[in-house]
Formats: sequence, C-alpha cells, structure tokens
Amino acid sequence: MSVFMDGLIEMNATVLQLAIERDARTRQKPGVDKISQLVRTHPYWVSLFGGAVSATGFAPLHLWPLTLLALALWMSVLQQSPGKKAVFIVGWLFGLGHFVVGLNWIAKAFTFQAAMPGWLGYVAVVLLSLYLAVYPALAALGAWLLSRKIALDANGFRRLGFIIALAGFWIITEWMRSWVFSGFIWNPLGSVLTSGPLQVLALSSRVFGTYGISSVVFLLSGALLFLFKQQWRIGVLMLVPVAIFALIGIFTSEVKLCGPPKSKGCEQHQITVVQPNIGQQDKWQAGYEEQNLQKLADLTLRKDDKPRILFWPEAAIPDYLETGYPRRYYYSRPPEFVRQQLTSLMKPGDVLVLGGLKLEFADKNDGVGPRAVGARNSVFAMDAQRELLGRYDKSHLVPYGEYLPMRPLLSAIGLSRLAPGDFDFWPGPGAQSMDIGSFGKMGIQVCYEIIFSGQVVDRENRPDFIFNPSNDAWFGAWGPPQHLAQARLRAIEEGLPIIRSTPTGISAVIDADGYVRNNIPMGQAGRIDTMLPPAHAPTLFARYGNIMPLGFALLLLICAIAIRQRAR
Repeated sequence: MSVFMDGLIEMNATVLQLAIERDARTRQKPGVDKISQLVRTHPYWVSLFGGAVSATGFAPLHLWPLTLLALALWMSVLQQSPGKKAVFIVGWLFGLGHFVVGLNWIAKAFTFQAAMPGWLGYVAVVLLSLYLAVYPALAALGAWLLSRKIALDANGFRRLGFIIALAGFWIITEWMRSWVFSGFIWNPLGSVLTSGPLQVLALSSRVFGTYGISSVVFLLSGALLFLFKQQWRIGVLMLVPVAIFALIGIFTSEVKLCGPPKSKGCEQHQITVVQPNIGQQDKWQAGYEEQNLQKLADLTLRKDDKPRILFWPEAAIPDYLETGYPRRYYYSRPPEFVRQQLTSLMKPGDVLVLGGLKLEFADKNDGVGPRAVGARNSVFAMDAQRELLGRYDKSHLVPYGEYLPMRPLLSAIGLSRLAPGDFDFWPGPGAQSMDIGSFGKMGIQVCYEIIFSGQVVDRENRPDFIFNPSNDAWFGAWGPPQHLAQARLRAIEEGLPIIRSTPTGISAVIDADGYVRNNIPMGQAGRIDTMLPPAHAPTLFARYGNIMPLGFALLLLICAIAIRQRAR
C-alpha cells in the first residue's frame, strides 16, 4: 500500500510539473494563446479572413509570406473542426475570401458596359467566388475524410497525413476548376511562386506543372504550422520535398535544353512588340479608327533592314482582313485597302501578326441573302506582299464576356455580354501551330486562353514560340500582372518563349525559363525591339501534360494513407 501511495504521489508530481511547464510556455507566448483561442471560438470568421489574406500573395502585391501564414492558419482551423459539415463550411469560407480578393479586378470590366450598371460588377465577383469557393471546400473535405478526422490533440503524424492529403486534393480540385463548366482557373495557387526567392520552386513546373507546384505552397505552410507548434522533427521533415522541388528547378535550369544551333527552335529572329496604350473606352469609339491605327503605325516603323516579326495586340483593328463578305453591309473599308495600309509599314521579309475579327454568315432564305450570325476572335499573320499566311480562332471563350450563356433568358432580364457587338463569338478548334515561313512555327493563345495549363500547345505539331495577344485594358490594376504571372508559368511548363502584346499593358517578352526579358508597363505606349528567345527541348510536362501533376497528387494521397495507417 505504501509503495502504491508513493507511486501515486510521484505521478501527481510529474503531472503537476508538466502542467507548470505548459503554463510557463503559454505565458512566454501570449500571442500563440490568443490565436489558438480565436481559432477555437471564431473558426468561420478566421477562415474567411485567412482566405482574403492568402490572395495577397498573388500579383501585384506579391505578399507570399502572408499566403503561407494564412494557409497555415486555415489548416489549423480545419484540424480543429468537429465534423464533415464544419470542415466543408470552413473550406468554403476560406475559398470565398480568397477569390473575392484575388478576382476583384473583374468588377472593373463592368464599368465599360453601358447596358449594365457598374455596381453589378461587384455582385458578379461575389457570385463567381461563391461558386469557386466550392473547390477549396471539396479539397478540405476530401483530406478530412481520408485522414479520418483530425483534432488538435491528435499526434503529429496524423496531422502530417492530413496536410499531405490536403495538398494532393488541392491539385485535383485546381485541375477540375480548369474544365468544369468550361473552366476558370485564374490564379492557381502556384502563381505565388513567381516572385521573390520562391521562383526557383516555380521552375519545377517543367516536371509537375502549375497544379503540382501549388501543392508545394501547402507543404511550406504545413512546415510553418509544425514549427509554430514546436514540433521540429515533423516541420523539418516537411521541408524535404520542398528542397527536392527546389533542386529540380535549379538543375533543370542549368541543363542546356536547346537543340543543335541550326535547328529552328534555336534560331533567334528580330521581333517588335507594340503597345499603343489605347484604352477600352477608345477602342470601339466611332471615328477613332484612323487615330488608333496611327498610334500603332508610329510604334511600328522600322529601325533597320533586318526581317522581323511584328506583334500587335488582340483585336488591334476593327476592319476585316478577309475578302468575301457582303460588301454592302459589312465593309466600312475594302480589305484590300486595309492590307495595303498595313503592309506600308513593313519591309520585304517581315511578318505582321495581329488580332482581328472574322464573321460567320448564314443564309436565312428570306431573299435578303447571307447575314452575319456569329463572329470569331481571331489572330491573322500577313506577309509584306499582303498575303494572309494563316488565321487562328480563339477556342476558349470567356462566358458572359464573349458569349452569353442561356441568352434568351439572360437577355430578357437586361443582361448582355461585356465585349461589344450584337452577336456571340464562336469558338475555334483548339491549340494549333501556324507556319510563318522562315520564322518557324508559332503557337497562339488569345488573351485568357493562356491561363489553362496543359492546353496551350498542339503537342503533335510543337511550335517554336507562343504568341499571346491580349486586351487587358478592362482588367483593372490587378488583372494584368496576374495574367502575366500565369503566362510565365506556361513558358516554364512548355519550355517555350511567350510574346505578349496588349493595348495598355503589360506587354512582355518571356523566355523559356519564365523570366521576363523585356516589358512595357501598364498605361504606357511603347515598343520592344529584341531577339526572339530560343525554345527548349520539350519538358516532361510538355510531353505528358497534366498526367504529371495528377500522378503527383495520387502519390501524395498514397503517402497520406500510409501515414494514417502508421498513426493508428
């Protein structure tokens, strides 16, 4: 009995000592205690706020440390959520804050549409975010179910499995966001890696793609969370895959991927990129055609006699370049005259690539003849002899921007699409490569088509570079730098240089490693005269596309399951 009492006293003393030490740690870190209490008492508000803060890591703010901290805070809230419903709500609220802040530029587009009130743009941002927030919620719920409930007092390995599962499910849900309901994958999480010291991690998208490197952001945030909780071993362990991603980025950068010097992909050609600084309010104004064309012409004049490729923005001119339309109704100026004007700016050997419109006609059998029933947002290439070398039709159209879904219903309540015109745009067949003679083959992605990872190149007919004409004039202050960041990721993934020409900025020349070699800032007129950067040999991602990130997601989920089994 005496032995039993002595043991009981010793055990109580040990428990008391542990309690004292815990209280001492708490007193040393009052901020930690306050944060933990806030997470427990207001998980929904913390998640909404954390989602909003996480979006500050994207361009133009580039506050990526805040993104890492916000994700760590969100994961802490998820780990304390009591059930499936709470996990889904916490995930959805985080996504709501994340997308409302990150997509705020969409509201600006509505200020250029006179048929609808400007305040409707803010409503559109919230409504779109309400839908997009479902994807983070699904990722959170999937990770919670796979990990079989995670609580604050669970052992470290169990929480590790949850974070790894969350990273895997985030890859899957981002990929889903790129194609469900036609897809809207603006600002994938991996975009925060395009600035600061984290850029070396972005280079690993040559292997894992953009959706794959989004998971690295979670692994970094998870490591911060464990270190914050003073679980040093697991925190350092989570940094190991991050280091592997960094090494992949470093070593693939040092490999000379360009082929033999005489191959087309390694030839360097003279290029001129034009940014006329024509605002959206002036682009389609009647009587501005000649003035706008003159701005383009002044920035296009030659500086030497070397053959060059001239790049003009999306929808650079309002005139039609193709012949064969019913002249009486559709030509303000003959296409032959327009082509003559354009070629007067060129020298023999030059190629001009510019955005324009193509009309589609149908005969209504009413005696009037063919009438326009649709349009295509197109890019034309023309040589100095006024011959059209080819045309690319944009395939991934912007819903509500270039066409109005459910038109009979929505038009009846006063809604219209944001781009001017009386009828909808029609989609083209998809990614194609255009032969532009001695300059090689050009891939084309019009405006926001460039954001769709794995969908920007014809893999059976690989181009030497990608031209991304865009009209970012209605994207506000945040949209253009975010657009540029995503174009940089496409260059890294595909190992191809990307040329961007926009009316108001940001126009840029991006090399095959994703670095911006030249650019014209927003709101300035200017031109870039430089050499076309060489292409790399096809990367692993260029060969296999989104099989790579999805395979990596599967590997993460398998690891999460193995960790769960060990933690039992």
